[in-house]
Amino acid sequence: MTKVLFLEDDPVISDVLAEYMKLQQYEVTPIDDGDAAITLLRDHIFDIAVLDIMVPHKSGLEVLQYIRTSKKDIPVIMLTAINDEQTQVKAFNLYADDYVVKPVSPLILLKRMETILRRAKNYDKKFKEIDGLYLNDDSYQAFFDNVSLQLTLSEFLLMQALKNDAGKAFTREQLILKIFNEDYIGNDRIIDAHVKNIRKKMPLNYIKTVIGVGYQFNDTPE
Repeated sequence: MTKVLFLEDDPVISDVLAEYMKLQQYEVTPIDDGDAAITLLRDHIFDIAVLDIMVPHKSGLEVLQYIRTSKKDIPVIMLTAINDEQTQVKAFNLYADDYVVKPVSPLILLKRMETILRRAKNYDKKFKEIDGLYLNDDSYQAFFDNVSLQLTLSEFLLMQALKNDAGKAFTREQLILKIFNEDYIGNDRIIDAHVKNIRKKMPLNYIKTVIGVGYQFNDTPE
């Protein structure tokens, strides 16, 4: 179920829009305070955030800034009565995905959310995700809960090769060919060293040792 963080301090607007979201099978967490929103974002995972700007304590723009600076790659819709160009430009400079001016039809807001989520889903096809682990094939980077794992290129290619054929056991020789093609000259135990380094960098162990064979990607990390 899609999880929505909904920051809105007007109880009537919050109740009405949250109810419409729930009717569309969204799991909504309404909150009326910017500080509390940041706490929720720190401790929980959301698929999208809908943020009012003028709320108690930290503003919706400050919450948006927290989302972007903490590298939480979730789409954000600003929902506000503030209609001036300067505020809109500021929001888009902070990489808001959309800016909706109140009052707004609940159905229109739902369509905006649907569009943003569909766009995000299509973008995430570049990523291969399992339990918080992302591999970005374009940038050769691996992330866990949106935090870079700082893998070297060889470590990334090893993880990519295993993950692309999850469940298949590879010998060290096969993995060397996938990483280095035929250019590598040396001991195949280099794969063991890479696996050891990857395990140190990752909070969960995705690489399973297959005795007598080599390694495979583990869909149920330890």
